[in-house]
Amino acid sequence: MAIISGIRVHDIRFPTSLQADGSDAMNKDGDYSAAYLVLETDSGLRGHGFTFTIGRGNDLCAAAARQRAEPLIGRDVDSLLDDLGAIYRELADDSQLRWLGPEKGVVHLAMAAVMNALWDMAARRAGVPLWRLLVDMTPDQLADAADLRYLSDALTREEAVGILRAAEPGRERRIAELTARGGYPCYTTSAGWLGYSDDKLRALLQEAKDDGHRHFKIKVGADLEEDRRRLRIAREVVGWDAELMIDANQVWDVPQAIDWVNELAEFRPLWIEEPTSPDDVLGHAAIRRAVSPIGVASGEHGMNRVLFKQMFQAEAIDFCQLDSARLASVNEILSVYLMAQKFGVPVCPHAGGVGLCELVQHLSIFDFVAVSASLDKRLTEYVDNLHEHFTDPVVVSNGHYVLPSHPGYSAELHEESIERYEFPTGTYWLERSAEGVLVSR
Repeated sequence: MAIISGIRVHDIRFPTSLQADGSDAMNKDGDYSAAYLVLETDSGLRGHGFTFTIGRGNDLCAAAARQRAEPLIGRDVDSLLDDLGAIYRELADDSQLRWLGPEKGVVHLAMAAVMNALWDMAARRAGVPLWRLLVDMTPDQLADAADLRYLSDALTREEAVGILRAAEPGRERRIAELTARGGYPCYTTSAGWLGYSDDKLRALLQEAKDDGHRHFKIKVGADLEEDRRRLRIAREVVGWDAELMIDANQVWDVPQAIDWVNELAEFRPLWIEEPTSPDDVLGHAAIRRAVSPIGVASGEHGMNRVLFKQMFQAEAIDFCQLDSARLASVNEILSVYLMAQKFGVPVCPHAGGVGLCELVQHLSIFDFVAVSASLDKRLTEYVDNLHEHFTDPVVVSNGHYVLPSHPGYSAELHEESIERYEFPTGTYWLERSAEGVLVSR
């Protein structure tokens, strides 16, 4: 009988602010970071998980992840992994930790790290990538794992099972279809960061176009004339037959968002992403009505499944952009996918950051194979950043995520990367400190 024998938690930070990677109208100087957790067992099996932040405060997430994981010490591995819905509910129902959320903020991010590690361990035990583990689960098993609490006015368990059963026929055919087309379609944000120069914007857009990308996202929202100029450059490079998306990263009030997006309508964006506060359901709905046919996309800061339920019920978004490290791992993500399918909203997950691309590729494949059975209006974000730090990095070719084949959730960091970028004791940060410079404090 294998047991959980230990927990390792690391505050990992990368100095992305030095090159303006990840810069947008709201977040100008982020250092992409991960509160990274490893669950160890006495059998040698491990589970790797993380949540994503952009620098200061990552230590809080790491501390919360350790506290979230401590009840797992000494527990039987098989009993945990055979019922990931039960252990999710047990951890989520910790009444004292729950008070700090509930189901939002640092404690919810920490829950994502812990449950991501357990799902990674489950896939490793099965010897398959996470997407395959999920695809091989029955509709009842998936419904048992999903967090359906507070959702019965929008999605019952019976409806969830019905959606999954409806997609059962053709699962293997859809896997073959993805393989034949080169993987799951993605769009790139790598060129569009707000802090990049015009020359860098042009060069990276051309590089992405040459690599086969046909969907590109540009950050907007700081200055309207600057946005016009940069979008004009983007259209000159990628042409008018490519899809262009714009992202304001929550910087506008509702009336301002409406005016600004309509000013940029000449560039024919597919969507405006995060046009206002991520919690403002009715504001998103008002913007959506006012800027149509430009779509509204949101969700990377969607704090929990209840917010998504309200977004769907209010017809507030055209594209659902759930995040693999902000929602409480696969258990909560399953419920959002199921609601999105019921309400007819395509899911286009947020990615980038540290390892988010590695995670969401599994989720998107699962969605197509076992939930939506459709690629219509579905794209997953891709950012070419920091993948070299993972033992099983994403592979993107010709604008598609190639199906991952290694066991697990693709969440394991190289030990060398941990040693170099753990904050503040990693070799990189000690070197910066000796120079009198700390990018992240």
